[in-house]
Amino acid sequence: MELSCKSEYAILALLEMAAHYESGEPLQIRHIAARQNIPDRYLEQLLATLRRGGIVKSQRGSKGGYLLTREPRKIILFEILECLEGLEVRTGEEKVNSKTVDSSVIEEIWQEASRAANSVLQKYTLQDLCEKRDSRRQLDIMYYI
Repeated sequence: MELSCKSEYAILALLEMAAHYESGEPLQIRHIAARQNIPDRYLEQLLATLRRGGIVKSQRGSKGGYLLTREPRKIILFEILECLEGLEVRTGEEKVNSKTVDSSVIEEIWQEASRAANSVLQKYTLQDLCEKRDSRRQLDIMYYI
């Protein structure tokens, strides 16, 4: 399983919003794009998808922008990737009537790998990523002192 550029940019944008969640102030696209080095137009499309998925909301006006709809600790990575990439938790029952034993074995292993990946993605929240980022930054600061 590979993280697409689309998903990486979206998660970076969401991390930026999570860092400002407590202030309650919406972030403008140009601010997020500049801080995370994401093309403005592309970010606009990603945020529209995340808005339709109920992960962010937009606020109009001169002080408008985008906000998370919930606390970062309540937004699961799987939910983000599902919104962007259309991930599904599959049970393996979809292809029970495979044409050959070989393809059945391959499908079985692929389903097991998918379930394992989905399990990891369902375990982490945006808050977890923020905490990992902050501790990594702290280690970098300590290293330079």
